[in-house]
Amino acid sequence: MLEYLFTYGTLQDLYVQQSIFGRILDGKIDFLSGFKRLDNAVYEKYPLVVQTQDPEHMVQGKVFEVTTLDLQKADAYETDAYRRKKVKLESGIEAWLYIENSH
Repeated sequence: MLEYLFTYGTLQDLYVQQSIFGRILDGKIDFLSGFKRLDNAVYEKYPLVVQTQDPEHMVQGKVFEVTTLDLQKADAYETDAYRRKKVKLESGIEAWLYIENSH
């Protein structure tokens, strides 16, 4: 079953994709409203998006078609610092998004 993954950071990097998924993912630009991006928010190095509920706040990223196995590989890459959440993008696509894992 195919899923969608919305990315806004290192998962857009071709080298990172090749090392995690064993291939370059084919993605397209999309937007997520009601969130804003914070740079250097995780380990003072990696970006994070946070929900603001303000429709004026918009994050640009790329959405990729991925498999369930790809998502498991991405989960391992993102570590416990992030968790996956389902969101609706401006295009209408429902995609997974990595947000802060605040447990």
